[in-house]
Amino acid sequence: MNNELPPRPAEWDPLHPYASLTPDAVLDALADIGLMGDGRLTALSSYENRVYQIQLETERAPTQTDGTPVPDSVVAKFYRPGRWTDAQIQEEHDFAAELVAAEVPVVPPLNLQARTLHHKKPQGFSFSVSERRGGRRPELDDDEVLEWIGRFLARIHTVGSTKAFHNRPALSIDTFMHEPKEWLIHNKAIPMEVERAWQVAWQQAMDVMHASGLGSAHGSDWPHFQTLRLHGDCHPGNILWTPADLPGGGPHFVDLDDARMGPAVQDLWMLLSGDRKQRSGQLSMLLEGYEQVRDFDRRELALIEPLRTLRLVHYSAWLARRWGDPIFPINFPWFGTPDYWRGQVQMLEEQIEQMQEPLLMV
Repeated sequence: MNNELPPRPAEWDPLHPYASLTPDAVLDALADIGLMGDGRLTALSSYENRVYQIQLETERAPTQTDGTPVPDSVVAKFYRPGRWTDAQIQEEHDFAAELVAAEVPVVPPLNLQARTLHHKKPQGFSFSVSERRGGRRPELDDDEVLEWIGRFLARIHTVGSTKAFHNRPALSIDTFMHEPKEWLIHNKAIPMEVERAWQVAWQQAMDVMHASGLGSAHGSDWPHFQTLRLHGDCHPGNILWTPADLPGGGPHFVDLDDARMGPAVQDLWMLLSGDRKQRSGQLSMLLEGYEQVRDFDRRELALIEPLRTLRLVHYSAWLARRWGDPIFPINFPWFGTPDYWRGQVQMLEEQIEQMQEPLLMV
């Protein structure tokens, strides 16, 4: 059996721009905005961006624009070049500031030198700095934890519903289903022996979505559902949990990098796992907390499996687009083989069945 990766298209440059982001460049970038590292720098787990924990010199402790001291330990995020415009990143930062003002526990970028978005010259990296917050993944088999998270998601959505993003893209069938498929086919990212089966499964999934009334003729919207500003990527790894008996204990939401407009249920379904009974129980507790703060349109439950299908397709295209970044072959060695894509065909077929099953009962 041929398990070789497909040849890389010419646009997959093996020398990724992050090659110039050395530890010295990271520390120099922080020094440019008045943050002097003491030499302790740790790379944190991140694929899309580059994220570093940095210890600052305590004897030269700077302050934020409002006079608040900068903590001794900070996290610097260097955004992937070409992914977001400055205007799109600034919308993310402004959304975080709105959430903080509403006392929602998110980790916002620090305001330094009267701005939250900075640039490292001559490399041209955009970056932000935030306080380092500790915590662990939440225990999602605990009903109290789920209810608590549900309340805070409702608070995020209450703020998110007050106005729209104008620069950041929306979560849509077009951007998460059509465009990734066209990119994968155009760039020959799917092995020839699997490509036809994958396209057939993709089309069948689209047919089920359209039959249920989702998407316009161009697959660009969610008819009959309210869209609002979302966290966008609310999986357990983006929630830090601290013990409830500590000051400020409970959930802290991090990484608004994928914030965008979409239906509210997008921020709930990624917290569900296990068999149908388990997922139903988890969803029930999330909504128990959510609806203590904000109404939830139960019709959105019909979007859970379509949204899962969109993420499945989008994720494969994301890996393929990033394959020229050396960190991806190292961390995803199973990607791109014929066996991988056969597995994707099977998962799409399972999603087709899931989209036609009765909704989860809550």
